[in-house]
Amino acid sequence: MTPASNAAAAIRLACRGGAHDGPTAGLAPGFMQANLVILPAALAREFRAFCALNPKPCPLLGMSEPGARAIPALGTDLDLATDLPRYRLWRDGVLIGERTDIADLWRDDLVAFAIGCSFSFEAALQAEGIAVAHIRQGRNVPMYRSAIACTPAGRFAGPMVVSMRPLRAADAIRAIEISAAMPEAHGAPVHLGDPALIGIADLARPDYGDAVAIGADEIPVFWACGVTPQAALAAARPDFAITHAPGCMLVTDRPSMPVAASAIAIGVAQGAGTG
Repeated sequence: MTPASNAAAAIRLACRGGAHDGPTAGLAPGFMQANLVILPAALAREFRAFCALNPKPCPLLGMSEPGARAIPALGTDLDLATDLPRYRLWRDGVLIGERTDIADLWRDDLVAFAIGCSFSFEAALQAEGIAVAHIRQGRNVPMYRSAIACTPAGRFAGPMVVSMRPLRAADAIRAIEISAAMPEAHGAPVHLGDPALIGIADLARPDYGDAVAIGADEIPVFWACGVTPQAALAAARPDFAITHAPGCMLVTDRPSMPVAASAIAIGVAQGAGTG
């Protein structure tokens, strides 16, 4: 493990030990964060199809084998039952509570899905001097149920949830370019400007997370959000499910370098080699 990836592992260990139980925005910059959905194996095929049909809100980073508490491709010493700050518990599609540890609830038939998160591109925004409002204001990112419908897959259906970051116009243009190069972190925004056009009545009242202050020179920019499956659970009504609590992600060992930045790095290396 490199010193850089130690930062990601340190966050997981802090969650495991109970030292961190809040949002993960801004933590371990440069590493992918992931939303989590845990379902009985009988529903795994349908949910995987839902992700495939809705890649903007549900970019699938990996899934576990039935009963396994790890996804090896996403990190070493990774325990899906303990390494997130906070989990949500669902019965018949209804939220029944939150916990910081689900080890005693784990079953041999459970399959975990890790879904990309927009927190993963925020370090790239900050590296270009683009301020991220919820990090600057010490809040969880605001998330909203939109009027954009997801493509149904079996029992899974529902509205797309979107996250919002207020940005100045010039910063919004650059943020679109940066995030578009990161499809596993939801890619480019799905909307910017008037929230009513996507069914959001009041930005001060998010469905998940916290409201943030919006400057007079800023416009709201909306990205697809990995909380979308939590809205779909109401339609699927599984007898048992576990998800992350909104904003409380799995921090993985997987680097989050944008595709464009990676291509530039390769080009520089090749140029140096040719003299």
